[in-house]
This record gives sequence, structure tokens and C-alpha cells, in this order.
Amino acid sequence: MDLQKSPAGDAGTPERQPPAPTDLRASDADRDRTADILRDALGEGRLTAEEHAERVEEVFRAKTVGELEPLVRDLPGEHRTGATRAYQPPPNLPTPGEVPPVADENVVAVLSSATRRGRWRMGRRTHAYAIFGSIEIDLSEAIFEHRQVVIKAVSVFGSVEIRVPENVSLRGNGGGVLGSFEVRTLDSGEPDAPVVYVDGLALLGSIEAKPKRGKVVEDLLDRLGDRVNDKLRKHLGH
Repeated sequence: MDLQKSPAGDAGTPERQPPAPTDLRASDADRDRTADILRDALGEGRLTAEEHAERVEEVFRAKTVGELEPLVRDLPGEHRTGATRAYQPPPNLPTPGEVPPVADENVVAVLSSATRRGRWRMGRRTHAYAIFGSIEIDLSEAIFEHRQVVIKAVSVFGSVEIRVPENVSLRGNGGGVLGSFEVRTLDSGEPDAPVVYVDGLALLGSIEAKPKRGKVVEDLLDRLGDRVNDKLRKHLGH
């Protein structure tokens, strides 16, 4: 027996329709953008501290874009375009003026070893110098407060190892002289994910940067928590 597909419009199985934009599952970036709008509204006095707290709680409970929209519908800002914005890979170099030339922190190992790991706040720029020594920089539990951060690494008869969470973007620019410079390029896929730029020179040494498997940036609520609390304290006058 021959089976034929029912033509469109017949009484056969209807064609599956694509989901409406409001039915799309909300991403962390969608929640992040919504929380930013609420934070700005709090700072401008459009929301009370109680209203802000209630809406932020709903933001991180939301499962779809449609559940996020009512939370900012009465506030200014382009909050409906985030879910459908096409992903653009981050540039290979930081945006001019985004990262200052002066380091927020220096990590130095001369005939020794140095480690930066655990729960710490990542500045916009970190310099790492390994001279006959070794440095390990582990960002898997770091708090990212800036979208673009730079690690400048210099290794002379030494080694610098950098590990990043799997859901950030990673870029590298550098080389080695009788040494090795290896950065495993990584794309997060999230428009607002942090970007780690590694700029380095290995002279008879090694510099390596790659993702740490199984590690991701923690929930955006944790990353935004301190900034939100600062806004609340300022608003309440504490």
C-alpha cells in the first residue's frame, strides 16, 4: 500500500508551527538584561526597594521570555529585543578603551610559584610574570564584574597556566621565542558572556590557556548580587 503525505491545508497532520518569541526558553543573558533594567529603574527611583526585590526574584524564576516581559513592561529600555538578538562572536582584541592599560593586580613568581584561584573578583586587567617560576591562574570560581578582561602573561624560563570556565569566551594574542604560547579559543554562545583575552610572550618558557572542564560561571543572580545589594543600600541610605 502506498502512503502519501497530506498536502498543506488538508485534513492530515498539521505542520508544526515555530514557537512564538514569548514562548522561547529564557537564557541567562535574557535574565541578566532584565535584571539590569530593574537595577537602573531602582537607581532612578522608578521602583521602590520592595518592588525591585520582588521583581528580581521573579526574574530568576522565569522560564520563558514571555514571563520576563511583564516585569519590565512599564519601564524604559529596549527589553524585548534581547531574546531574538543574533549571537555575534566577540572580537579577537578588546574593544578600545574598554580595558585600562594599568593592571588591577600583578601576579609574580621569581624562582618560585604563585597561584590565584578560588572565589575572587576578576579585575579588568591582570599581569602575570613567571621568571624561572610557575604561575597558575584559575578563573573557574572567579566573580566576573566586567564583560572584557585581559591577562597579560610573560614567561621567561617559567610557565603560566590559565584555566577559565566553559561558558565564557577565550581569545589569545601572543607568541613564543624558543617557547610555547597556546590559547584554546573558546566561544560561549551567550551575547553577554565574559570574554577573557590572554596577551603573552613566552621566552624559553610556556603560556597555556584553556577551559576547565565541568566548570561554568555560577548563576547570574550570584554575580549580580553584590551590585544589586549596593544599589539597595544606597537607595535606603545605609
